[in-house]
Amino acid sequence: MKLSARNQLPGKVVSINKGATTAHVKIELASGLAMTSSITNEAVDDLGLKVGDSVHAVVKASDVMIGK
Repeated sequence: MKLSARNQLPGKVVSINKGATTAHVKIELASGLAMTSSITNEAVDDLGLKVGDSVHAVVKASDVMIGK
């Protein structure tokens, strides 16, 4: 699958916590950092996501804030 988003971070699913409608999917990135995404339970099921899967976190944003 090709995407226009340039920020595609490869990683591995380390946890999936489903709520009533939304799931929090934690991804361990190749750099050893972690990122959590909130997606619908339906998206988790449609993608067949499970712990250990290799995935890409795709970040498409108009603004990136930096704090110090």
